[in-house]
Amino acid sequence: MNLTLIGVIHSTHQRAEGTPIQAALATGVRGTVEVFQEYATGLRDLEGFERIWLVYWFDRAKPAELVVTPYLDTTPRGLFATRAPCRPNPIGRSAVRLLGVVGNILQVEGLDIVDNTPLLDIKPYLPAFDAFEARRIGWCAEARGKLTEADDRFQAGGGKSLDT
Repeated sequence: MNLTLIGVIHSTHQRAEGTPIQAALATGVRGTVEVFQEYATGLRDLEGFERIWLVYWFDRAKPAELVVTPYLDTTPRGLFATRAPCRPNPIGRSAVRLLGVVGNILQVEGLDIVDNTPLLDIKPYLPAFDAFEARRIGWCAEARGKLTEADDRFQAGGGKSLDT
């Protein structure tokens, strides 16, 4: 399997620590997405969308752990029941607000992504397909943690853990 980087995400967040843990918690955080010139033609017609999905590679996440303590809880959980970045395939996605397109640069808002993160793909956000009502949200319904910003627990070279 080969992945092709199509660009780079630029944000004010220089480290995982202090970065909002989800795009919904990053209101007002602006940045840019630089799409490499050879893919710029693919941005045609994107400006008509209010939101877009950015699909990216967690290039600074530490290696996969199958049990993690997520930001929203103090209890260790199975990796696939969390959104922790230290995954076998460290792929992330964020639904951000698209403010504008100038050439190969996207102006976006709602960035919960560290600066210089490799971009894998862009897709339009479509509420009819991307928003589902959910009655069951697993352990999140009773989560005990209150963190809204990341610390360095999943960052390569980090190591803070709430596991006891």
